[in-house]
Amino acid sequence: MRVGDQEILIPTSMVGNYPNPRWWDAGPARDWRGDQEPPDAFIREAFEDAISSIAHDQESAGLDIISDGRLHGDNYADAAVYYYMKRLGYDLKGGHLGFPIYSRLHAGTVTQEIKRRGGIMVEQARALKKATNKPTKIQYTGIQVLAQCTNDLYYDNPRDRAMAMAAAINEDILEVDAMGIDFIQLDEFTWPYFYEDWAIEAFNRAVQGVKNAQIIVHVCWGNWGGTPAYYPDETAESGEIFDLTQRKGAAPTATSSVVPKSYEANINVLNLENCGRRSDDLSGLDVLKEHPLPDNVMFWAGVIDVKSTITETAEEVCDRIMRLAEYVPPERLGVTTDCGLILLQRYIAIDKLHALAAGTELARKKLGG
Repeated sequence: MRVGDQEILIPTSMVGNYPNPRWWDAGPARDWRGDQEPPDAFIREAFEDAISSIAHDQESAGLDIISDGRLHGDNYADAAVYYYMKRLGYDLKGGHLGFPIYSRLHAGTVTQEIKRRGGIMVEQARALKKATNKPTKIQYTGIQVLAQCTNDLYYDNPRDRAMAMAAAINEDILEVDAMGIDFIQLDEFTWPYFYEDWAIEAFNRAVQGVKNAQIIVHVCWGNWGGTPAYYPDETAESGEIFDLTQRKGAAPTATSSVVPKSYEANINVLNLENCGRRSDDLSGLDVLKEHPLPDNVMFWAGVIDVKSTITETAEEVCDRIMRLAEYVPPERLGVTTDCGLILLQRYIAIDKLHALAAGTELARKKLGG
């Protein structure tokens, strides 16, 4: 795969939230306001130093693509939900979310037009470019995720809300794209459970006009303080607490829940949580034989379990990649962590990044790359 100015067999990168330096969470994270700070502000220097340390962890491990780590909050909720709500003009009041795995988080309330009120990932992109000369990746929380987290007192229907959100985030994505970022990722971690009828349209609106970066959609099954959520069956009614023990028949495989539907999105890379935490579902990749990847789409798979404090060996990672290569040609394959590493101690996260890179190198040798 073309990564920066190189062809790399099975490129490596990490996904999502990374454990922030503890000094950042202890103070600066609570005061940082992105592009609302003057260039010589203490907080901006602290932010750039923190981004640099996260980039250093990835470079030292040997990853091919360096990610932002979602530094803009001191916890998952701030980084993946509330940060965006603030930047889009929400009132941060609302009831708990209705998602079983995210029910400890609150919905923000829309009382006015959703629009971009300052940079969202622009400062992260600028700091990341300053911190590394390697190819870079900037990550956004997905449109469906954010739209579903909303208590809406302004728009007449969910589609209008989602499309307004997509247009606002598109402004930011285009600014990041113009900076020369190599990959722009949107995390759509509610796609596996269902697609809103506007889901693909809103995703495509968010990435409309991107000229330089390759677009990734990362799809996982939840990583906020628990295990993957569950599938009800057709007997479930809206708003009810579904009794999983009453489900009739088996749940669909994780892969078949998003393939081939995700191919409708304007993407260059489909990145699925796959054979780290969900190694039991590797058989679901049979769906890729029934619905082959579009010619212009690469497949990246998670091979590092972000829920386990046990670090994989290089040999274990290599074995997972070799199994993946039975379904996806190596030249169309990349590997990542299953999801964000934020719930682990940083020293464990570092070890897992080293395992990812070392295992991939073993696989490359076996595959002749």
